[in-house]
Amino acid sequence: MANILISLLLTTLSIHLIASVGAVYNIVDFGAKSDGQTDSANALLSAWNAACQSTSPATIYVPNGKFLVGHATFTGPCANNKINVQIYGTFVAPSNYANFGSVGEWIVFDKVVGLSVYGGTLDGSGSGLWACKASGGSCSDGTTSMTFRNSKDVLISGLTSLNSELYHIVIYNCDGVTVQSVKINAPGNSPNTDGIHVEESNGVTITGASIQTGDDCVSIGPGTTNLWIELVSCGPGHGISIGSLGKGYNERGVQNVTVKTTVFTGSENGLRIKTWGRPSDAFVQGVVFEHSVMQNVQNPIIIDQNYCPDNKGCPDQSSGVKISQVTYTDIHGSSASKVAVKFDCSPTNPCSGIELQNIKLTYSGAQPAEASCTHATGTTAGFIIPPSCL
Repeated sequence: MANILISLLLTTLSIHLIASVGAVYNIVDFGAKSDGQTDSANALLSAWNAACQSTSPATIYVPNGKFLVGHATFTGPCANNKINVQIYGTFVAPSNYANFGSVGEWIVFDKVVGLSVYGGTLDGSGSGLWACKASGGSCSDGTTSMTFRNSKDVLISGLTSLNSELYHIVIYNCDGVTVQSVKINAPGNSPNTDGIHVEESNGVTITGASIQTGDDCVSIGPGTTNLWIELVSCGPGHGISIGSLGKGYNERGVQNVTVKTTVFTGSENGLRIKTWGRPSDAFVQGVVFEHSVMQNVQNPIIIDQNYCPDNKGCPDQSSGVKISQVTYTDIHGSSASKVAVKFDCSPTNPCSGIELQNIKLTYSGAQPAEASCTHATGTTAGFIIPPSCL
């Protein structure tokens, strides 16, 4: 099944480019240069302003070539609700990470309705910052490659993101976002390079994504509702993670999340829920994980409610995040550790309503793996390997 799914992903991951809509604004006409050395941020902003002020649908056209781009924020609301950004070339971030200063963001779309981004490559030039962090030097936190904020009805299709300093794609406070056929690639040891991060957003769909990175392939933050993830391959990386949640007390919950038809290869985690071990009124409810293949994954199925970096700020190691109604169906493959299913839940807010159905995970060849449950209750159905601890 894994080979078939990977083939489907590769087929799905062809770049989807469409015919230009309405007026076309070529960034070269606004002064952009494809020499990889001249900053084209102002040209991009000028093209955006023209498209945004148009009262009819508009297309921003990025031809082949490498365009050096400094920080750029494309802001709405616009005079029309259909702007296409058609990218054939590559946007390259400045190699000196200090150029971004404390901005923390590279390319941003804010307060936009009806935006579509097709094709193209983002090269975040993150290796310099990673080397700084590895050496223990004085470094900035890093810069997210592309952020969509306070926006609605957004499509991201066929985009490739390489070597982001920090997160590759962030979706924050948005409604109705579709991410399809994206490729994300960074080394497995690149720090904090989450592939796609979703937070405070509703109605986000992620399909046909191939993600190889140094942190979570997909991370799901507070206030995420009605999220659909399907046909995603992950590895290297830290898996598909809900959390970490509960760092702050007054956090919104996560609910109605579906993750299906996924492949994890050599990743640190597979399907993970992670919360801080401290008081919080956040929650996780109504999550479905189904049809997942694990290939030598360290923690195929894990709930960790004792997250506490450096053991600071976590009194009594007791998470206030309530986790309930989480279903795992048809999860199979190989675990790189003996304990393939681990539910380490809060002693004051135990996990409830956990459902396991048709789970088959082996360790070190054909040996059955083990399961570990702490403060977790639920039900099982079908075949369960390793034997359930619920």
